[in-house]
Amino acid sequence: MTEPFETIKVETTTVNCDGGGGSLGHPRVYLQIKPEVGEIECPYCSRRYVLSAGAKAHAAGH
Repeated sequence: MTEPFETIKVETTTVNCDGGGGSLGHPRVYLQIKPEVGEIECPYCSRRYVLSAGAKAHAAGH
């Protein structure tokens, strides 16, 4: 298994990723973390988003 580019702890199950770096990033994508899994990896840049302990589900309609 390869190491992720970057691991980011988050407080909600809905996150967005644009790769950072402004115009050097990628199209913004919205990722939904399944609480039973606790993490998700961005398909563009391989950043891994990990739910913090006690994180809450984000309401729909960002």
